[in-house]
Amino acid sequence: MSGAQPGQTAALPVTTPATEPLIGGRFAVDFGQLLPDAGGGLPAYATTDRREALEGLMAVQVPSDVPPRAAALAAPLGDVAGLLAPLGHGPVQGADGRGAWFVICPAPPGPPLWANGGKPPAPWTETEVLRCLIGPAAAALAGLHARGLTHRAIRPDNLFRAGPGQPVVLGCAWAAPPAMHQPAAFEPPYMAMCLPAGRGEGCIEDDVYALGVLALTLALGRLPGAGVSDDALIRRRLEHGSFAALALDARLPPLLADLLRVMLAEDPAQRPPPALLIEPGAARARRVAPRPVRRAQRPLAVGGVAASDVRTLAYGIARDPAAGARLLASGAADHWLRRSLDDASLAARLEEPVRRRPAESAEGARADTLLALQAVALLDPLAPLCWDGVALWPDGLGTALAVPAPEGRLAVVLEGLVAAEATAAFAALRDPQDDHAKARQTARAQRVLLQRGGWAGGAARLRYALNPLLPCRSPLLGGAPVARLADLLPALEAALMRGTSVGGLTLDAEIVAFVAARQESGLDSLLGAFADGGPPSRLALTQLRLLARLQTSQRAGKLPHLAGALAAAARPVLASWASRTRRAEKEAALTGAAAEGDLAALLAVLDDPAGHEADAAGLQQALAEAARIDAAIGALADGASGQGAAARALGREIAVGIGLAVLAASGIAALLG
Repeated sequence: MSGAQPGQTAALPVTTPATEPLIGGRFAVDFGQLLPDAGGGLPAYATTDRREALEGLMAVQVPSDVPPRAAALAAPLGDVAGLLAPLGHGPVQGADGRGAWFVICPAPPGPPLWANGGKPPAPWTETEVLRCLIGPAAAALAGLHARGLTHRAIRPDNLFRAGPGQPVVLGCAWAAPPAMHQPAAFEPPYMAMCLPAGRGEGCIEDDVYALGVLALTLALGRLPGAGVSDDALIRRRLEHGSFAALALDARLPPLLADLLRVMLAEDPAQRPPPALLIEPGAARARRVAPRPVRRAQRPLAVGGVAASDVRTLAYGIARDPAAGARLLASGAADHWLRRSLDDASLAARLEEPVRRRPAESAEGARADTLLALQAVALLDPLAPLCWDGVALWPDGLGTALAVPAPEGRLAVVLEGLVAAEATAAFAALRDPQDDHAKARQTARAQRVLLQRGGWAGGAARLRYALNPLLPCRSPLLGGAPVARLADLLPALEAALMRGTSVGGLTLDAEIVAFVAARQESGLDSLLGAFADGGPPSRLALTQLRLLARLQTSQRAGKLPHLAGALAAAARPVLASWASRTRRAEKEAALTGAAAEGDLAALLAVLDDPAGHEADAAGLQQALAEAARIDAAIGALADGASGQGAAARALGREIAVGIGLAVLAASGIAALLG
């Protein structure tokens, strides 16, 4: 087993100095009181509500590399009984002295049913499983379902009860992506085969499945499928059905066996809804006979799988799309479907994508990947989106992208999936009757963000756009968990105050992508000015324009350290002023604005079109005067002789002219420099 896993609005920036930092100005975390096993595998600390004087709360720490569940954190769940509902969330300085994001919820009433690494529990009786587990858990799931939410963290170390004979309480499921920390045995096979971070919100019937596996675990006093690899357990369930694969030859009471058989159905539509499980006897009466699986006497090998039915054939193609595409193109799969499974209809549906696959193509690998996606979806409509050996559900794409995979194959595969608009193709295959306009629009918008150039686009922009509570990953923030635009400038100020500096930059590509994803209206032109490269002085002014706008719109207050860093980066811009007097005035104004921490004033000093126009006019006047004097000197040299008085007058003009010429030359040199 492994453990894992938010409330409403959050919080003051981590950088806010206080004798007792509070989350949302309300919750005080006591990092001296670690609550072992309370967070379902994530660190949890005792917490007090300073506003309403509530006790018995905990703060569950969100993993630093993934976002919490934004939709669940925004929902009112406090009245759902039997659930550790989120009460708040936000950043605060963690136990290690670094900023971290926390989710506040009630502390569990007692220990977990089976702590991770702990001693297995004694087998529960049928009555205890029905009354203390399935009934109460189903009631909590029904409350979630009524609000359009799922739990997705039902496992032995994340359900709790006060003591024997007491009803269970569902643990915190909000501090990590849905089902990310679920053991494969507790997920339906079509979820278990996905990337852990790409399983998506799922449906409430997936929670019913996990509850069924947990009921089986407690009835047996052991973990179903223990000692079997995830891959082998997935294949076993696809071939034989989940109940048969997990229960094996275990002797269970008839009522419980009937109930678990329907709860563990492969098709979510065949599982009972939570409301029906509140009274388990009624759910047992709702038997749905699954359609028998056709099996071939001679298996078809693909992707390391000896497929004897359509489900396992789809799974083998998903595991090895290149081998699957070759199998399909060769006609072997068509022959096997028609002859061994007597399924000419399915074989005919596969003919079209196989026919469209080009025999020779510069994009052969991508064509094979697309063919494999289409084949899996047609062979097994229950299967997830399978692209280049990676499986996920479309609503899990954002969290899958969030898991750091620098320069890894996974990042390349996921970006290829977005570039090909594979989610739209998958939606069309699953339900050909629908026009799927929304799916196409979403897929196209994701591709546009990914392929957008400059710092305001690319994979980072898409990652932040799909994860509204994912903290910015810029090293310039000094580890502060900045997930909201309002926290960005205070975090930058605090990092600079501590001396954080990377390459002399104030902003980097991660921050710009983050701002672009969280932006207010009207920032597009400013963000579009960022690109990877360009003269440092231009980048300095671009940074200043954006940050000055944010300081005003976010009411960020004075930012002297940030202003000082921006002033230092932009100081070379002052060399463009020809007049020494004006340049000195600008230097003084720049220093004053930086000391005040006013980025708008700083920008006004540097971005002064009227002043530059006057400075340029003065330079042109000086150059014109110098040219007139040069002409006069030339005329004098060409003349035979002049009168003494005229010569003395000209001499005086020359003396004055030389001074003007020197001034003009220095201005020209400054401009050229």
